[in-house]
Amino acid sequence: MQEETVLKTFAKLADTLVAGFDVVDLLQTLVETCQDLLGVSDAGILLLGTHDELELVASTSESNQLVEAIQLGAQAGPAVESFTSGRLVSVPRLGEAPDRWSRFRDRAVALGYRSVHAIPMRLRETTIGSLSLLTRDEGELDETELIAAQALADVATIGILHERTLRESSVLVQQLQNALNSRVVIEQAKGVVSFTRGVSVDAAFDVIRSYARSHRLGLGEVAQQLVDGRLRIEPDEA
Repeated sequence: MQEETVLKTFAKLADTLVAGFDVVDLLQTLVETCQDLLGVSDAGILLLGTHDELELVASTSESNQLVEAIQLGAQAGPAVESFTSGRLVSVPRLGEAPDRWSRFRDRAVALGYRSVHAIPMRLRETTIGSLSLLTRDEGELDETELIAAQALADVATIGILHERTLRESSVLVQQLQNALNSRVVIEQAKGVVSFTRGVSVDAAFDVIRSYARSHRLGLGEVAQQLVDGRLRIEPDEA
């Protein structure tokens, strides 16, 4: 591998780690880079889905046969073992893979693959998937190639977790903003009840809260109805 090519590859991947980047595009870039840079025949990325199963999200080919082979590896094969253990799993002679992987082994061999290497996509204690590298020649990847492959997987993992953190932060910010917006409406509703009932603002808030609780409604919902004029709390309802 040429150092210049490696540096350009990392620069390309790092360039995707910006706000609003496309995760699928990042992963597609990763598998294509592995194919070009490491000289493997094909590559695929499996991520943990919502049903706690590994699902294929990117591959160097959309061939149904390749997709099927990689997905079989997610059920019982190097990919799922790498994901579960958080370690590299190499099978330099695929024909000698253990019987527990027979479905994956037989399908991959039938497609002409002779070795497979599964690399965990992991950051500290969080493992989100695995990168599968398939070759048509027997043998191990050399140490430099394995280091590069793990580094590429790490960049993608950081990108995905970064995007997830941003998304969760965005949800939190929105929740906080909704709370603030509700508070503004509640303040307005307190003024409405205070005026119509001739009570203090504190007493008005107690009236609103009591009504909300007794009718199993949210404070913000009751407040909005009061402000819109869709609700009037009678003395015997508070």
